[in-house]
Amino acid sequence: MNNNRYSLYENTTVSHGDAPPAECASALSRQECVTALAEIQSWPGYSPTPLHALPGMARAAGIGELLYKDESGRFGLGSFKALGGAYAVYRYLVRELIARGVDAPVSAAELMAGKHASVLSTLTVVGATDGNHGRAVAWGAQMFGCACVIFIHTTVSSAREAAIASYGATVVRVDGNYDDSVERARVDARAHGWQVVSDTSYPGYEEVPREVMSGYTVMVDEILGALPDARPPTHVFVQGGVGGLAAAVCAPLWWKYGASRPRLIIVEPENAACLYASAVAGRQVHIEGSLETVMAGLSCGEPSLVAWPLLRAGTHFFMHLDDDAALVAMRRLAAGEAGDVPIVGGESGVAGLAGLLAVCGDSEAARRLGLDEHARVLVFGTEGDTDAELYTRIVGESGDQVRGRQ
Repeated sequence: MNNNRYSLYENTTVSHGDAPPAECASALSRQECVTALAEIQSWPGYSPTPLHALPGMARAAGIGELLYKDESGRFGLGSFKALGGAYAVYRYLVRELIARGVDAPVSAAELMAGKHASVLSTLTVVGATDGNHGRAVAWGAQMFGCACVIFIHTTVSSAREAAIASYGATVVRVDGNYDDSVERARVDARAHGWQVVSDTSYPGYEEVPREVMSGYTVMVDEILGALPDARPPTHVFVQGGVGGLAAAVCAPLWWKYGASRPRLIIVEPENAACLYASAVAGRQVHIEGSLETVMAGLSCGEPSLVAWPLLRAGTHFFMHLDDDAALVAMRRLAAGEAGDVPIVGGESGVAGLAGLLAVCGDSEAARRLGLDEHARVLVFGTEGDTDAELYTRIVGESGDQVRGRQ
């Protein structure tokens, strides 16, 4: 019995070609992704995050295999966002140094050693966040030596605010929703000469979001390195948000597998389903309202300008679901179903898994998507207990207690 409320939309404009259409080429470049991988792998503390097999949950869902990419330990920040925000900060600082006469290449090691501190200390990066992206940008700014201002909106928890501030950032709370904080960041950056670092893009602001997305592709590279070529995933469920993560998943899988790539299903909260709404409308749309959802990291009302064309061409299904589905997925992950390893997955981090479980609980929808005993499904666990108090209230035990049972 499926008690979760969800909606599923089949994308009739999906491309079945061997590569992304030409109009999508501006979203991501292979060379930039290769550059991002080499750079991020050189950072202190880098190691690939786990790719867990969850056979117990797979059996319960009626599918052949379930793979969970666990980003909860990434660089000690608790989410995949560390890959994108910090990398984009690095790229911006390098551009500024070169513009001031520093010879290229400029390594991250030089920045971390304080070699260019007199210049970097005069620069400021700014971002808007529901929590994880701001933490990543603040971490990158602290690591490389520049100043940082992060804007958060009304419903961002005090725990997430404190986590951002712990990396030395100035945190400013803005009335309204996520999109209001994005606009405030843009306005203040223009007024003060700061650099916006965001994974969402808009007219005139595309380079930095591409760099953020390129950083995200490190996850996919790690997955492809761990999977045997003869057994690629048949389906991928991934979180929505503004679409930066989903695009960073879509492109590398398309490059790798061509027309045989996995079916891509994007999952969003029902109150913040801007990608779903755009797919239905056949154009990029901006949804209004509070966008309030327990999946706070996905509380976004407008798709990224850079990501949307790729997602319109590369996504097979869009879906949105209620918050309860995410809460159930968190608890099932923590419990360790039928012998599975217990995993700490945060509210936004389990959205893809929640979407899979909702569809598998509906026999007609599962048939429509081809989710059967032959399906090999990949989901992205994009965050851990980034708000530890909230996680404990939802799951009934702390993240540390769950990790203690691993």
